[in-house]
Amino acid sequence: MHIDAAGLLDTAQFIASPNYDERPADTEINLLVIHNISLPPNEFSGDGVIELFTNQINPKANPYYQSLQGLKVSAHFFIRRDGAVIQFVSCFKRAWHAGVSSWQGKDRCNDFSIGIELEGSDITPFTDAQYTTLIALTQCLCDRYPIQHIAGHSDIAPGRKTDPGPCFDWQRYTAGINRSGLFRAAGHAASDHEKP
Repeated sequence: MHIDAAGLLDTAQFIASPNYDERPADTEINLLVIHNISLPPNEFSGDGVIELFTNQINPKANPYYQSLQGLKVSAHFFIRRDGAVIQFVSCFKRAWHAGVSSWQGKDRCNDFSIGIELEGSDITPFTDAQYTTLIALTQCLCDRYPIQHIAGHSDIAPGRKTDPGPCFDWQRYTAGINRSGLFRAAGHAASDHEKP
């Protein structure tokens, strides 16, 4: 894996989302935010997430989609159940994944973060392929940007968001990035997300 000069991952399928804008000038990208998403909820392998992130979701396709009308969101990366990666926004741009959020006293986490969505839900374990890809992508991003912290969406929007949820294995993820030598990210992930 390699992030090129345009902020694109060489192993990802790129599907451009219109839901992004410029980061504030001189902003350092130092946070990874991990999410989960599935559309319809708890259903996998369809195109619902792609349609949502590209403003093409059909509100008549599923009753749940009616609640998404007019919603403009995106993430930088989407890791499917088989480990394949779709990128929607260049890492240099501000994807709209965090919403109202705060991390270590700084609001507007979209300004300084990269958002990674895992195809999944709060009630379904993630796949081996997803962990393998997520660990490799984390390594790649930490090699390219001054990532200092890793957080779940629930950490930056507590009480509002629950993802990546109780089925996300922080210990497994932390062990994987520890093996990769990502001491900065691993130190944060281990201290903030260690599970009994």
